[in-house]
This record gives sequence, structure tokens and C-alpha cells, in this order.
Amino acid sequence: MTEHSTTPQDATQPLSDRVENRSQRPDSAAFQQFLASQWAETEPAEVDRAPVADFAAERRRRISDRFPGERLVLPAGPLKVRSNDTDYRFRPHSAFAHLTGLGVDHEPDAVLVLEPVGEGAGDNGGHHEATLYFHPMAGRDSKEFYADAKNGEFWVGPRPTLDELAAAYGLRTRDLGGLEDAVTKNAGPTALGGLRIRLVREVDLNVDALVDTSRINTGVDLESSDALDGELAEALSELRLVKDAHEVGQLREAVRATIAGFTDIVHVLPAAAGHRHRGERMVEGAFFARARTDGNDLGYDTIAACGNNATVLHWIRNTGRVIPGELILVDAGVEADSLYTADITRTLPVNGRYTEVQRRIYQAVLDAADAAFDAAVPGNRFRDVHTAAMEVLARRLESWGLLPVPAEVSLSAEGQHHRRWMPHGTSHHLGLDVHDCAQAKRELYVDGVIEPGMVFTIEPGLYFKAEDLAVPEEYRGIGVRIEDDVLITEDGNVNLSSGLPRTPDEVEAWMTGLWHAREGVDPS
Repeated sequence: MTEHSTTPQDATQPLSDRVENRSQRPDSAAFQQFLASQWAETEPAEVDRAPVADFAAERRRRISDRFPGERLVLPAGPLKVRSNDTDYRFRPHSAFAHLTGLGVDHEPDAVLVLEPVGEGAGDNGGHHEATLYFHPMAGRDSKEFYADAKNGEFWVGPRPTLDELAAAYGLRTRDLGGLEDAVTKNAGPTALGGLRIRLVREVDLNVDALVDTSRINTGVDLESSDALDGELAEALSELRLVKDAHEVGQLREAVRATIAGFTDIVHVLPAAAGHRHRGERMVEGAFFARARTDGNDLGYDTIAACGNNATVLHWIRNTGRVIPGELILVDAGVEADSLYTADITRTLPVNGRYTEVQRRIYQAVLDAADAAFDAAVPGNRFRDVHTAAMEVLARRLESWGLLPVPAEVSLSAEGQHHRRWMPHGTSHHLGLDVHDCAQAKRELYVDGVIEPGMVFTIEPGLYFKAEDLAVPEEYRGIGVRIEDDVLITEDGNVNLSSGLPRTPDEVEAWMTGLWHAREGVDPS
């Protein structure tokens, strides 16, 4: 074996270049000249205005009203490395997606800048003019076209041009090369006539560094700036508490695809039950196929938890067997191309029939969910939804002889004994993030008043671990959760996921019907 000699060129090659040594890309002048020739003319694209454009413009106006006279900087974020020179599929930061309307994967490194202008002189009558800075696709006569694996069309396919994005989304667009000047010009202490900058932090470290350097160079205190940035993140989160009509439509689409995914799960259950080692992965895989065909991706990692695994709240390993006679808890959601996601859970009997004990536990959770729906109406507070569900579960646990104290004591702030078997919250807001609006102030979230246009989950559960000696043996190893997505309306609420069976009788009939329709398959 010949020993490889390290040349001076090898020794001085930057580490950042070495990750792509395996590519062996041609670099001769003859190659570049030939590659730049004999391409068909690119036909100008006819771009229609995106349905989301006017909604996104109104969202920008609302955030503009919160921060007049201040520059707002919202990065989409960069690609994230999965291993060496391969990246995860790109997903922009949710605040960026909300204010631009952009989804999927065509704007890594982009930054939205809201530049303050005179009162009422901005876009849509607001206080700012919005400009989207991003890296446009390189032409075929450039080296980047074939040599840049992150931006070259030869590697990643075509992306919209500056003009195309401007036409589709009603945004000014500029090359990313102009970002530094756009972010740093006229920045400085407001007392000295400078312009205050607010940034959505920890999304793009390069943009963080750009803004922080500008602050330092102009004498702006970084500690006080952190508080300003936090206020922006808070306001952007609170802006999403009430969904507009476009958002509701996207959530309905995500729910529709998710319901189809649960149908796929029932179809695959017989095969999963026959898998010797990792039947849960077959369930996970069936849903993932639906997410990628009907949407952009999963909204979050699927939980496919059979038997005692269902008592692990975030069981995403999905390495267990699927066993007839046990329950499988599936918590899954399809993310639409717009990045809005559903979040639905059903607990299904693997063989299509609940046992008496399984049905008893399931019915208790369903009754708690129904009580929560009754509380999910305008004028009530968000916490009332959880309180209603806990009232039902505590009294049911008491009737089963499981509580060491009366239900009234357990329901008190000093008690909470029932939470041993239901430790999580009953609801969370839903939207671009599966746990949406997470930076909103407590008084607008947990303590907030429920309003029409809000969308959140209702998901009570009971989880009796196999090793839990506080419950009879017949309960052990059973976990049940029922989760639906609810839209608040003027006169009550709508269960967006009502198309998926909820009652035990409905679930059994649904599963049996699907199996009979497919050649009479029965996993029992």
C-alpha cells in the first residue's frame, strides 16, 4: 500500500473546504466555458399573487403598529447540518414565515427587514416598509451554478427570482449582499438620534453577530437590547394567538391530511402486528408517507406507542412491537406546505376491539375531553379548558378507588394527586408551531380569555405505567390519550378533527370497516 504524502497544498487547505473533497468537481477554463453554453432560454414565469400575500401584509401592519420608528429584523435562518456536508430539509423560522407567507424550502439565509418610515406612510398604511433580502439563484454562466451545493441550480434545482417573489408575495426584494447596510445604517442610541433595532435572536448566528456588532460600535447597551429583542419575540408570538382566515384554511388542510394518515395507520396495523421487532416503526412509516405526499413533512416526530410505551408521554423511539390485545397510542400531525400543522392523537385497539378495562379508561378520557370542549367557548379563560377535564378525571379516578384522598382535595392546588396519571396540560395553541405562541405572556395564554379565531388542542389522557403499584394490575401498562384540534367560533367551537372517530364504538366500527374493505384482513 502506497503511503499518501501530504503536500503543502493539503496542509494549507481550509477545513471548511475539506468537507467537499469527495466531490472532485471540474474547474478547468474549458469546462466552465462549455458549461456556460448551449442552454435553452429560460421562459419568463407568469407569477400569480399568492393567496397568503394580503394576509401576511396585514400581519406586518399589525406588528408595525407595535413598534413604530424602530427597525425590525427577522431572519429565516440558515440550513442546519445533519452530518458533515449534508443538511436537514430547510424550514424557516415561524415568525419569518408568518410575516412573509413563505413556506417550504426556497429561502435559506433570507432576512425580512421592516424599515421605519413616517406615520401611515408605510406598507398597508403602517409605519414600516418591508424588504425581503435573500440569495437569488446564480445564472448558468456562473461557477456557483455547478459548484455551490447549497445554492447552485445544478445541485438544488431552481428557486424563485427576486422579481418572482416580489410579484407573488407583494414584498420588496433585494439581494442578500445588501443586508449589512440595511441592518446597520443609522443605528445607534435613540438619545443621540440613532435608530433602535429589534431582532428575532438565535435564528441566524450571522445576523445576531451583525446586529450585535452594530450595537457595540454605536454604543448601544447589549443587555438592554436583549430585553428589546425579547419584547419583539413576545409580540410576534402573541400576534398568532388569533388566526386569520388563511391560517384557519391551512390548518383545516393539515387536519384533512392527518386524518388520511390515520386511515393509513389502520390499514398497516395487521402487518405491523406481524412484525417481530419494530411494528411501531411500520405505523410511523405509514404516517410519514402520507405527510410527505399530502404535505411538506411531519409537524413533529410521530409518537407510535403500543402497550406500556403509551405511558411514556413523548415516546418517539417507536422501537416496540405492536401486539394484538393491546392499545397503540398514535400522536401525529401533517405539516402543510405553508408550515401549518395538525396535532391529533387516537388510541386504537390493535385487534380492533377494546377490552372492558381498556374501554373503561378510554371512556373516562373521552368524557374529560367532552367536558373540555364544553369549556372551550369565547369568554372563558384558556385555563378553564384544563380545569374542566381535570374535574372529570379526578372524580373518575376517585370512583375507581385509586385516589388516596377525595376528589375535591385532589383538585385543590395543594392536592393534585390525580396528576400522577395525567401530568401534562390539556391544551396548547396550534399553528405554524405544534406548540404555537410559546413566547406569549402568561396573562394572554394560560390566563388569557378565549376568543373567536383561536385554534388549540384538547388532549386529556390517563397513563398507568406497568410498574405503578398504586393501581390494580389490570390497569397497568395502559396509556390512553384522545387529542383533537378545536377552532373557536363566535358561538362556541368547531372540532376540526371530528372526521376521525372518537367514541370507542365508532373507532371499532371504523377499523373493522377499513379492514373488511381490504380483503377481509383482521389482525386478531
